[in-house]
Amino acid sequence: MLPVHPPIALPDADATDALAQRMAGRVGPGDVLLLEGQIGAGKTHFARALIRALGVTEDIPSPTFTLVQTYDAGFEIWHADLYRLSHPDEAQELGLTEAFETALCLVEWPEKLGADRPKAALTLRFSLSGDGRTVALFSDQPGWAARLADV
Repeated sequence: MLPVHPPIALPDADATDALAQRMAGRVGPGDVLLLEGQIGAGKTHFARALIRALGVTEDIPSPTFTLVQTYDAGFEIWHADLYRLSHPDEAQELGLTEAFETALCLVEWPEKLGADRPKAALTLRFSLSGDGRTVALFSDQPGWAARLADV
């Protein structure tokens, strides 16, 4: 994977919300965002902020126990948390791999996808940095760099 944007400092929750707001106009159906990082790195906060920025007003619970939550923002959004999966085949059983084609998919713990990890996805790698967070963006798809140039 190649970097598609310089790392972005997220000193607080407002900065994460602002990043989600900026990205909302740049993502849509067929896009897959793979959210990597340790527990507490900001993956779920970012996913919720992005879903809200796309116009969803309902409650946005963490999908830790349900594995997948879906939303309608004029197009389908899938928010998946794969932490509890024990084998990549379980992601297929959820219908997630089919959703990659038609929905905006936000996937926490994407390493659980194994070989089903989409090649054209955008990976957001969250890490703790002092009191805040940092996110680095990577992809094998060259188009992401242009789409995200001014985020």
